[in-house]
Amino acid sequence: MIDVRVPDEQEGTKAVVRAWLRQVGDAVQVNDPLVELETDKVTQEVPAPAAGVLAEILLDTDADAVPGALLGRIDTEANQEPFVSSEVETRPVPRERPSTSLGTNGEVETRLSPSVRRALRQHGIEPSRIAGTGRGGRITREDVELALESSGPSGSDIPHDRMRLKIAENMVRAVAEAPHVTALFEADFSAVAAHKTALAERGTKLSYTAYIVQAAAEAMAVAPAINGRWESDRIAVSPTVDIGVGTALGEKGLVVPVVKDVGSLSLEQIGAKLDDLTSRAREGKLTGGDVSGGSFTISHHGVSGSLLASPIILHAGQAAILGIGKLHKRVMVREVEGDDAIVILPIAYVTLTIDHRVVDGHQTNAWLSRFVEIIESWPPD
Repeated sequence: MIDVRVPDEQEGTKAVVRAWLRQVGDAVQVNDPLVELETDKVTQEVPAPAAGVLAEILLDTDADAVPGALLGRIDTEANQEPFVSSEVETRPVPRERPSTSLGTNGEVETRLSPSVRRALRQHGIEPSRIAGTGRGGRITREDVELALESSGPSGSDIPHDRMRLKIAENMVRAVAEAPHVTALFEADFSAVAAHKTALAERGTKLSYTAYIVQAAAEAMAVAPAINGRWESDRIAVSPTVDIGVGTALGEKGLVVPVVKDVGSLSLEQIGAKLDDLTSRAREGKLTGGDVSGGSFTISHHGVSGSLLASPIILHAGQAAILGIGKLHKRVMVREVEGDDAIVILPIAYVTLTIDHRVVDGHQTNAWLSRFVEIIESWPPD
C-alpha cells in the first residue's frame, strides 16, 4: 500500500478536500490527477504517487486537509483494469454549430469530478458548452463558476464559494489579532520611468512592480523587523526577503504568489519571475509552494485605478504590507537651481501598514523613507 498525503506546501492556509477525481477500485497511473484540494489561495490537484488501484479514501469531500494528512491509499499489487469512469463523456461538436458565450469543448473527452457534475446539474449547464482548462482538457469547478459569471443575470445574488469564505475568515482574524497602523508617503517615479524606457529600447520590458519589489527588498536593510513576524516570545526576522505580490482574479478575489529570496535576484530576474507567477495565477495553475513562505507583501492596488487604500489588511504571519496607489501625473513644487518651480511628475501614494506589536512609527517611517529614496534615485546604489 502507498499512502496518498496532503502536500506539505500548505503554509499559512487551511485546505479542504474539494473532490475526489477517482473512486475506490479505480486504476490509476503515476501522476494521474487523484483528488482536488482547495485553500483560500489555490485549488490544487494531488497526483497519484504510484500506479495501482485506489484502495481507500480516508478524507472525503469537505474534510479538513492539514499538511501531511493521509488522504487515501493505493494498492500497487492489485489487478489494474483500464480506467473507464461513468463520469467520462465524449461529446463531438458538429462543425457547423456556432460557439456559445460559454465556449465549447470540441472533440475532447471530458472527465468530470463529482463536484463539477453536481454544479453542472444544479445550474442546468451542458458540459459541451464549457471549455475545460484542467489537465487534458478536463472541466474544473473554476470553469463552471466562470461560465456562470459570464452568463448570469445582472443583479442576481452571488453564493459564497470556499475561496471567498476562506478569504473572509482570514481577513477577520488578521484584523482581530494585529493592531493595524498605516503611514503614507508619496513617491516620484520619474527615475524609474526613465530606466524602464531605456531597458525597453534595448528589448527588455519590465513592469513597475518589478522595480517596486526590488526597492522593497533593498529597504529592509534600514528596518529588518519589517521583514519579521510576531511570536509569543520574540520578533522572528526572516533570513531572506520573500515578497508576495497581490494578483487580482476578478470576482474570484485575489491570490498572493511569492517571489522567493528577492535579495539574490537581479531586476530582470525579478521581472521574469513576476511574469511567470502572474500568468500561472490567472490560469489557475499555481501550486501551494507558489503562495507559501512570504515574509512581506505588496498590494499594487493602483493598477486598477485606486489612489489610496488604508489600511490594507496584513497577510497572516507578516509584520507589514506595502500599498502602491495609481501612478499619475501631478503638479508639484520642486526646487530647481535654487528656486521653487512648478513641475509635472509621475507620482504615486505609497503606504506601509504595519503590525504595531512588531514595528513602531520610527521604523515604519525609516523604511518608507528609504524605499522612496531608492525609487526616486533609480538605479539603486
